[in-house]
Amino acid sequence: MLFTEEELREQISKLEGWKLEDNTMVRKYMFSQYMKGIAFVDEVATISEAFDHHPHITIDYKTVTLRLKSNEEDGITALDIREVHEFNEAFEKNR
Repeated sequence: MLFTEEELREQISKLEGWKLEDNTMVRKYMFSQYMKGIAFVDEVATISEAFDHHPHITIDYKTVTLRLKSNEEDGITALDIREVHEFNEAFEKNR
């Protein structure tokens, strides 16, 4: 089920680094080394497979950008929020 606009603003405010762009959650993760970003992307892939829900991933040297929404629902759901929490935890381990 999609969040209302108010619920979504509240949820996003609790997520470090995430913002909304065109009905999609977006975060840029910055790394000190290229290979740390690649290790992070590997963890994101593992998390995404477990959720069976995959973000768009862009790698630009030491910056990894994730974009996530529920395409079936055309918006943000509780699944997206749970998943980005895990992405943020993976980032803390890989910085």
